[in-house]
Amino acid sequence: MAAPNSPSNSGKPVGQSPAQNRFNRGRRSLEPEHKINNLIRSSNVRLVGENIEVGVYTLGQALTMANEQELDLVEISPNADPPVCRIVDYKKFLYEQKKKKKEQKANQSKSEVKEIRFGPNTDEHDFEFKLKHAENFLKDGHKVRAFVFFKGRSIVYKERGEVLLLQLAQRLTETAKVEQLPKLEGKKMFLILNPKGKAK
Repeated sequence: MAAPNSPSNSGKPVGQSPAQNRFNRGRRSLEPEHKINNLIRSSNVRLVGENIEVGVYTLGQALTMANEQELDLVEISPNADPPVCRIVDYKKFLYEQKKKKKEQKANQSKSEVKEIRFGPNTDEHDFEFKLKHAENFLKDGHKVRAFVFFKGRSIVYKERGEVLLLQLAQRLTETAKVEQLPKLEGKKMFLILNPKGKAK
């Protein structure tokens, strides 16, 4: 006769809580991005987050707390000593992480620096063309770094380059504010413009 608590009677792996079992189903086909529940190997963990008292607990205690809330124990800082874990709904946690990364990526792209290149003898048509590009970049929320490249002996015309860049800044006063006035660095003279407001 099998013992009451033997695996043959329980039908579940010994020592696993319902919270652990939730992610045992289909684990082979979809491996989680973080160590969760019974995948956590540390004997002690530091719990952080809501609805718990922050502190160090044994893995068993942490799993019991997660099970009581019908949530998952998720390892968020595996290199800490002891590893840092949170008790959360793992699917919701992944969704929030994905959303946060998307927002960070969007913010990075909006603060991207766009370059506009001129020559010291840029004609009016080319200037207007590049002015329009700079204006569009600024309206999209990008920073613009306009520069004049002095090739060979054209460095003697650096005053022309400065006038050209100042003219650009003046034409863009409605959409841009000057972060850096024309400054010569090697064979390039730079002007940096910031957008006055984000694009709607």
